[in-house]
Amino acid sequence: MNYATIKPFDVADGPGVRVSLYVSGCRNRCKNCFNPETWDFNYGKPFTEEVENYVISALSPQYIKGFTLLGGDPFEPENQVTLAPFLEKIRSVYPDKSIWCYTGYDYEKDLLTGKKGDAELVMRMLNSIDVLVDGRFVEELKDLNLRFRGSSNQRIICVPQSLGQDKVVLWDENSQL
Repeated sequence: MNYATIKPFDVADGPGVRVSLYVSGCRNRCKNCFNPETWDFNYGKPFTEEVENYVISALSPQYIKGFTLLGGDPFEPENQVTLAPFLEKIRSVYPDKSIWCYTGYDYEKDLLTGKKGDAELVMRMLNSIDVLVDGRFVEELKDLNLRFRGSSNQRIICVPQSLGQDKVVLWDENSQL
């Protein structure tokens, strides 16, 4: 797997100061995507053990609220093999830090049904994620007033509650995640 960039101090992709990893590879190719260079699976640099350790280390300061995974698309099958164990490692090392993830795929239609990649890897990823922002960016639904998403069709989903209740539970500003 390749990655496009790592932001060790990100305040745009979830609440608080976060470490963000932008992975490479996306088949959604949303019109006016803010980083189309990440559509290419070969863009960027290889995600090595050294890079993994850097991200884990960058998460250590107390003021870092959590980790955000975006791209490209983390749920592309080519990325799942690397990201499932990596997310589990972050969860293990930092159980109190939140993990947010952005995907252009639909939580119920694509991820829960097993239509996107390896169903076991998808569930391992979802079980490590606190909040999932799902849905393609739609230029016609773009709204600059939306927090943590680009278009009004995208949802901010509390994953543990959604999995536990077998229905989508949306995140709100008062959530601790």
